[in-house]
Amino acid sequence: MLLTGAEIVIRCLQEEKVEHVFGYPGGSVLYIYDELFKQDKVRHVLVRHEQAAVHAADGYARSTDKVGVALVTSGPGVTNAVTGIATAYMDSIPMVVLSGQVPTAAIGMDAFQEVDTVGITRPCVKHNFLVKNVEDLAATIKKAFYLARSGRPGPVLVDIPKDVSAQKCEFHYPKAISMRSYNPVVKGHTGQIKKAVNLMLEAKRPMVYVGGGVVLGDAADRLTKMVKMLGYPCTNTLMGLGAYPATDKQFVGMLGMHGTYEANMATHNCDVLIAVGARFDDRVIGDPNDFCSVPRKIIHIDIDPASISKRVRVDVPIVGNVGDVLDEMIRQLETTAERPDAQALSDWWQQIEEWRGKKCMEYDRNSAIIKPQFVIEKLWEVTGGDAFVTSDVGQHQMWAAQYYKFDKPRRWLNSGGLGTMGFGLPSAMGVQLAHPGAPVACVTGEGSVQMCIQELSTCKQFRLPLKVVLLNNSYLGMVRQWQELFHGNRFSESYMDALPDFAKLAEAYGHVGMTIEKPGDVEGALKEAFERKNDLVFMNFKIDPTENVYPMVQGGKGLTSMILSSEDL
Repeated sequence: MLLTGAEIVIRCLQEEKVEHVFGYPGGSVLYIYDELFKQDKVRHVLVRHEQAAVHAADGYARSTDKVGVALVTSGPGVTNAVTGIATAYMDSIPMVVLSGQVPTAAIGMDAFQEVDTVGITRPCVKHNFLVKNVEDLAATIKKAFYLARSGRPGPVLVDIPKDVSAQKCEFHYPKAISMRSYNPVVKGHTGQIKKAVNLMLEAKRPMVYVGGGVVLGDAADRLTKMVKMLGYPCTNTLMGLGAYPATDKQFVGMLGMHGTYEANMATHNCDVLIAVGARFDDRVIGDPNDFCSVPRKIIHIDIDPASISKRVRVDVPIVGNVGDVLDEMIRQLETTAERPDAQALSDWWQQIEEWRGKKCMEYDRNSAIIKPQFVIEKLWEVTGGDAFVTSDVGQHQMWAAQYYKFDKPRRWLNSGGLGTMGFGLPSAMGVQLAHPGAPVACVTGEGSVQMCIQELSTCKQFRLPLKVVLLNNSYLGMVRQWQELFHGNRFSESYMDALPDFAKLAEAYGHVGMTIEKPGDVEGALKEAFERKNDLVFMNFKIDPTENVYPMVQGGKGLTSMILSSEDL
């Protein structure tokens, strides 16, 4: 049977069992949209901006173990999508982006709505393809899905000229794909794992440092089992929250720029650091010279060999899928008679408890103005800690990470690497579509939410009952905080001088809007919102505009230079 390129695209998506495609139509993809119309297996979700299409596919992928899919047109369609693609790339999110392109004969001729999609996206994709022959289309899409989900995941773009989507050929979708130049390692080296296990058991001051790779690798259960077996302290990065349960006594909190005092001190002063699916980025370890000033042995497990010893030299590198490596570690731990030094571990925990005694997460609970930390704590209580929580970027993101105790993986979704304002609302749409009926909250700020606020229209069309938790301080909060602390209170362009009535704006889109101004009304508003199972509820919390995120480490400083409150300045 001869199929058009557009028909082949849809058949490929069906073969990959894709349930949702997030997109926006345009001239170069009209053949593909025509074929979408003719079938009912793949559901298309019409967003209001291409950036939101990719963020929604991103949220869909992060909250599941599936590949997110977005479909955009050529020219401004794909350039609008680049921010979302770069967001996914920085956080290693599996995604396939299908983009339209002008006809092959017009490529390079400055045709209407033509851009060099391959060139523009090359720095922020795992790989990209320009399909010039319809006979290559099915195999290329198969490669795209394989590349997106295997090894270190990431976004893959397939650029499809309009004439290719109209041409016909026989359809054959490969059952498997083989790429000579791409063979990611899965199993870790047994000898290296044995070295790591021996080193772990010899540790006097051990620390387990867990990143987003454990979440993406679906290895949280095995990580938790190993940490429990050893009795060691564990810290999660911003991207790794939920990989180890936050309510467990062995969890010492998030580490890094806005991590807890105890997590940062334990990480800095340990003698053996076990890094699992993490990449030692600047927001986690601060100044590498300061981080390396204390002698320690470092074990690093990562699927990507390029991430190992990239910023910090490690002693025992293990390249492999974190789940497989942890399985082998657990097996070796179970078959050895050796156990950690109980006295040394007890002394180490005593030291950590002293650091915990700083109570770095305290805030004014008697304030007459709503404190943002209080809102997040109540959100955790009202949802039983079981919600999917997305966030935008800024102070609200850090408060959500600090005060919502994530016990499960894939429940916390935020733009960690790129720091993309506008991510929260569309990613929550993707989560809600992936998990109908589940509680989904988008924690955002009045600056971030306006980046993609038009997606409230998408939420109305597709009846997505997510809950928006707006921490409204009338500032670009994190910018204001840095201007206060490091720029002499010169609040240059960080005050939001003209804000809409967000409750009425939500109502204009057909949703439920609330404005909450008193601490005593916070819990009731959240309860009412989550009781409204079928409604999107937009909660505008008027919070203390002077509140800062503490603890914090100034950019470029080491973990030992923590600011715990304004009194440390």
